[in-house]
Order: sequence, then structure tokens, then C-alpha cells
Amino acid sequence: MLEYLLFSVLNSLVLGMLLFMLSSGLTLIFSMMGVLNFAHASFYMLGAYFGYQITQAVGFWPALVIAPLLVGVIGALVERYGLRTVHKYGHVAELLFTVGLAFIIEEGVNLIWGRNAMTYPVPQSLDFPLFTLFSTEFSTYRMFMLLISVAIFIGLYMVLTRTRIGLIIQAALTHPQGVSALGHNVPMVFMMVFGGGSALAGVAGVIGGIFLITEPAMAATLGPIVFVVIVVGGMGSLTGAFVASLLLAAIQTFAVGLEYSLTDLFALVGIHGQVSGLLEDLGRIQLSHTGPILPYLFMVLMLMFRPKGLMGKRES
Repeated sequence: MLEYLLFSVLNSLVLGMLLFMLSSGLTLIFSMMGVLNFAHASFYMLGAYFGYQITQAVGFWPALVIAPLLVGVIGALVERYGLRTVHKYGHVAELLFTVGLAFIIEEGVNLIWGRNAMTYPVPQSLDFPLFTLFSTEFSTYRMFMLLISVAIFIGLYMVLTRTRIGLIIQAALTHPQGVSALGHNVPMVFMMVFGGGSALAGVAGVIGGIFLITEPAMAATLGPIVFVVIVVGGMGSLTGAFVASLLLAAIQTFAVGLEYSLTDLFALVGIHGQVSGLLEDLGRIQLSHTGPILPYLFMVLMLMFRPKGLMGKRES
């Protein structure tokens, strides 16, 4: 039992920090620009494929730098020549644009790399167990993911709250005319924010492509859960995204390992009863089978009782 608890905590931290790496870029874009980018998970997929391709040529460590930069440049170009054009037509036009962009990126990946999963191994310098507890090993690569994610959170928080550029970015959202009057190029600020958010998705792709799997469906797999994270954490709240990522990852991870049905849980608290039909069938469902839907259920409850999320401050 102790082994299960310890490694469930560690695994939920790894998954949670991966979700944060992916959701941090989307949170940054929304909080600074008010754009809900439905193609964000597609930039994550591009980061994974670029990382795979560059790793084949020059190795993992250069890929960890080059691939996010490439994704960031693509994101900046998308904002400059796409979103900026449709921005005058309102949020619906922006939403439709990003949805269409997600399909274009997915089909482009299928066209270039095919529909099969890529063989993207852990780099040799990180491919060894960091420690062993109760005969179970915890890999160095997982700890590397944790450290990178924590560094991203601290770095983003410090830049946005403690630096001049962070103050300019936040002021450009609420008072663009005032910031422009002070001599700052507000459109350039927005382009750099969108590019930076896309680059963060690229970092998550390079790292997550190894941890999970690099394939054309990876954007569709993680995309929905990322939106759950930012809704639960609070639209536009970086700290909220951090907390929600860890919380939802823990819910999924712990649920997967619990072979208890609803009937068993009721029996533990002293509730016994004979039921039949649909209720009996529902009572037999084990928690391990409900793991994938629990984050969405949690999001529904959050929207019902706290629509702004855990730490949200602005209306979506």
C-alpha cells in the first residue's frame, strides 16, 4: 500500500507537470490576449515531431532548444498573419480560425510523417533509474521533466510579475492605447506573447513526445484535458493552471490504481442495500474504469459551484 501511495504521488507529479507545461502557454496567451487558442495542442504536437526529427540529426539536447524556437516562430507568424487579421471580427472568428488551424496542422503532420507512431527513445544521458523503492524504479527522465516544469513555472512567474517586460505585457492587455502612447509596439508585444506561448507548448511536446507517444493523435488526446485544466484553475491564472494540473493528474493517477466499485465504497462507510437494474450495473463500475472521465466531471462541478475556477479573476 505504501509503495502504491508513493509512486502514485510521483507519477501524478510527472503527469501534472507535463499538463502544466502544456497549459502554461495557453494560459499565457489567454491571460495576455484574451484568445482561446484551440490549436494550442497542435503546437505541442509540432514540438514533439520537430524534436523527434532534430534528435535524429543532432541529438536530444539541441532539439530541446531548437524545436521550441521553431514552434515559437510558427506561432508568432500565425498571430501576425492570421489572428491579427481576423481579430477585428471578434472572438468567434478567432475561435473558428484556431479550430481550422488545428485540422491543418494535423493533416500536415500526417502528410509529412505518416500516421504511424514515431520511435522516440529516452536520451541515453537520462536513461537510467534515479532511485529504487520497494523494488520499483523511478527514472531520471521523469525527474528531469519535473525540474523543467518547475523551472518554467518559476521563470514565467518572475518574468510576468518582477520584470519591466512583464509589466508592459500585462498593461498592453488592459490599456493598449496607453501603452502605445508610451512608445511601445503593442502589436509586436502580442505577437511575441503568442509566439512565447506556442514555444512553451513546443517544450512540452519535445519532452512529452518521449514520455507518452509521438503520433498524429497526440494533440486530440491531450488537447481536451488542457482546456479542463485552465477552466478548473481559472481562465488566465498561471498559478491556477499549476494547481489544477497537479490536482487533475492526481485524480486520474490515483483512480486508475483503485479496484473498488461504488458498492464497495458505500459498504466501507456502512451503507448496505439491495438494488437491481441500472443502479446495480452502475454500482459494479470500478473507479479504475472511471479515471479518464473524472477530470471532466470535476470541471462540470467546478462550473456549477465556482465558475471562475480555483484562482480565476476575470470572466471568460
